[in-house]
Amino acid sequence: METIRIKGLKIFAYHGVNPEEKENGQNFVLDLTLCADLSRAAQTDDLADTVNYAAVRKTVNAAFTAQKYDLIERAAQVVCDAVLAQYPQVQAVTLELKKPEAPINAVFDYVSVELTRSRT
Repeated sequence: METIRIKGLKIFAYHGVNPEEKENGQNFVLDLTLCADLSRAAQTDDLADTVNYAAVRKTVNAAFTAQKYDLIERAAQVVCDAVLAQYPQVQAVTLELKKPEAPINAVFDYVSVELTRSRT
């Protein structure tokens, strides 16, 4: 099994438990790792034989921004579900969802959750 990574995908959305997070929104950063058999694509050099990461980006953006969630855990689950539903060649997806503007009174880089979901 090989991997495709999309790192540092920035998406503006309205997730959080505080009313101002749902009203004003904030930036999120997503790091995705997709596990799939890429051996055919490595031989054919044909986009149809791989997972099109540009299409995955659109799927992720649509799933992540379709609704407002209180928890980033739920938002991450929705993204993982969407990727697995849309791309049958993806056997597993790992998503680290970072919230660099989380409303906590401290100096920090980000808070995050990481989920791994698979077909098995």
